[in-house]
Amino acid sequence: MIRNEKEYKEARARLERDEEEVERALGPGLSFRAQLEEKMEWYERVRRRDFEIIDNLSAVGTLLIALRIANGLSQKDLAQKLDVSEAQVSRDERNEYHGITVERAQRVLDAMGESLTTRVVERPLVPA
Repeated sequence: MIRNEKEYKEARARLERDEEEVERALGPGLSFRAQLEEKMEWYERVRRRDFEIIDNLSAVGTLLIALRIANGLSQKDLAQKLDVSEAQVSRDERNEYHGITVERAQRVLDAMGESLTTRVVERPLVPA
């Protein structure tokens, strides 16, 4: 029980210190939770075929993964369609298809019955 102003001020100061410690202790867990929620939201959007516009070709790998999910295919299913091992598809997706050729990306699209349309948009020059 707080019986006077001095005890009240001490309690207030302790509470403020405790809040900082609680935030510091819970921060990593809250960050992990936020990341997990973001990943779940991405997966749910992809299942609905609600794809983000990609503004550079390095994002094609993520799009290929999203298309597999949207088509309800497992990695094993896609591997069978591509006539490669499931481990190969797993490796490719773990690396987000980094470094694949255009031809290989097209094979993946063809295996899923998908097509990709690109558009070139001029960007304003940034002064040096």
